[in-house]
Amino acid sequence: MRPIQMVDLKQQYTKIKSEVDSAIHEVIDQAAFINGKAVTEFAAGLSAYTGSKHTIPCANGTDALQIAMMALDLQPGDEVITPSFTFIATTEAVALLKLRPVFAEVDPKTFCLDPAAIEKAITPKTKAIIPVHLYGHAAPMEEIMEIAARHNLYVIEDNAQAIGSTYTFSNGITKKTGTIGTIGTTSFFPSKNLGCYGDGGAIFTDDDALASRLKMIANHGQSRRYYHDLVGCNSRLDSIQAAVLNVKLKSLDAYIAARRVAADYYDSAFAGHPKIRTPYRASYSHHVFHQYTLVLEGVDRDGLNEYLAGQHIPSMIYYPVPAHRQQMFAEFGGGNYSLAITDWLTERVISLPMHTELDEEQLRTISFAVLEYINK
Repeated sequence: MRPIQMVDLKQQYTKIKSEVDSAIHEVIDQAAFINGKAVTEFAAGLSAYTGSKHTIPCANGTDALQIAMMALDLQPGDEVITPSFTFIATTEAVALLKLRPVFAEVDPKTFCLDPAAIEKAITPKTKAIIPVHLYGHAAPMEEIMEIAARHNLYVIEDNAQAIGSTYTFSNGITKKTGTIGTIGTTSFFPSKNLGCYGDGGAIFTDDDALASRLKMIANHGQSRRYYHDLVGCNSRLDSIQAAVLNVKLKSLDAYIAARRVAADYYDSAFAGHPKIRTPYRASYSHHVFHQYTLVLEGVDRDGLNEYLAGQHIPSMIYYPVPAHRQQMFAEFGGGNYSLAITDWLTERVISLPMHTELDEEQLRTISFAVLEYINK
């Protein structure tokens, strides 16, 4: 059996090696390393895939969030509602711009923002909501967009973990996550479902004027070279990363299908166990399983983590310390929040290996080890 990896990027690369190598060599031969043809082609290809009118590549997913908020002209002190149960980049980008993160509770089944909690968190200073499609499961966007419309709020989707996911509205209309809100953002960090071989990100919008502003901010605020209309930043997806992504985009749906097959195996292996809750799949969300995350009850979660490591099986805890309990948010009163569900989840979640190259022998070994520890 091949060694079990949390994410097996090397094995994935071997299957597309000739295409990736050729694409990278083409960029090098052309010496168009910044804003080259590969970047333009990738932006167009990703727009076609997602259905977004405009795709603006950038340097990484954190930049994408920052640029989105800059483009909406949010001002210091404005409040942005965000989950605390998320990777720190979501909330860090808010604080970086001197905006005020307001932490709202999540649904214990989906791990995503609870619409009722959003309603309770809105004040006259609220300007935006950042729903996170965590672990590959879509946030309840229909309800979130209705709330935003009632209160005249922007919605910035953090789609870093759910690229390729489809959201189904109550009227049967479907849209890709990241294309529903005012602006969508994503990351192409190597371990993502669509990952490059370095850092990368992108921003999505259907608004022409907003797209123009996003592009300017990502490129030093330039409307044309050396004419700077806005205070911007330098955030570009380089051509080599775009070349890699061009190759991998063609396989994204196949990658998602492989992840869902692995998730189905895990679901079956753990079905009905009183101490294990497998990932919930809401009817509106086509789960793309960036992570496969269990919720354990009556189990020493950290003990399981250590036991699996001893069996040469990686596992991860995403995320052991929620944002509102991080020292960096003390100035925003993070410690004053009462987020019982968020705290409960951080003590019980554990993520098992999840990637496109898992085979049945590996899945059987992982599942057996988890059950062996819990049932002992």
